Amino acid sequence: MEAEKRGFRLTAAQLRWIALAAMLLDHLWAMAVPGNQWMTYVGRLAFPIFAFQIVEGFFHTSDFRRYALRLLVFACVSEIPFDLVYASTAFYPFHQNVMFTLLLGLAAIWGLERARRERTAGAAVLGVLGLLAAWGAGTAGMVDYGGMGVLTVVVFYVFRGFPLARLGQLGGLFLLNVAFFQGEYLPVEAFGHVFEFQTQGFALLALAPVWLYGGEKGRGGRVLQYGSYAFYPLHMLVLYLIKFMA
Repeated sequence: MEAEKRGFRLTAAQLRWIALAAMLLDHLWAMAVPGNQWMTYVGRLAFPIFAFQIVEGFFHTSDFRRYALRLLVFACVSEIPFDLVYASTAFYPFHQNVMFTLLLGLAAIWGLERARRERTAGAAVLGVLGLLAAWGAGTAGMVDYGGMGVLTVVVFYVFRGFPLARLGQLGGLFLLNVAFFQGEYLPVEAFGHVFEFQTQGFALLALAPVWLYGGEKGRGGRVLQYGSYAFYPLHMLVLYLIKFMA
């Protein structure tokens, strides 16, 4: 453990800033400065970092219900700004914001952790059913990143503290963001052939800052915590107003 703490390490606050910056770049690309593809590639880093921090928050919170309620409140508050940005309407039931994705992921790992602690057949069945229900709700509810987003949170939970954690995280994110993900492709020419690279695959680069996390909270405390939650709906509302007035 001491060897892991040597050298440069990131705090939870610094991870949060990286994720917020990546998310902002992605949304700026989508709403204000289209054509700068690099911005959305960098933006792919945001969600895995947020998913990782949901797991860390789950293990460090002193009040799970309050933690889940906070996510639910901000998910509801964020839905209208999200719909305005995504569909230019205040009500669009066919795609829900990422806060709901993170909330479903949190619910899934709560059930799995309960099963791990109780070590009974009943708890194990409930944990698996809860996971399937969260995945199904994410898919059917059309939350951002869908059921794959819910499973991203679960990947960071499953391999937390695991001896081969990094290999597991890399494999899990590869499956969810490249092998099983259907999205835009980037043509890449190499060795005389043109290959199609899944642009969502840039999400794997999020593992670099995640692996540099040293376990410390860092500066900012609750101000940064609540500010980052509020930043999500506020920045989308501002971007929509800029686009609307342009």
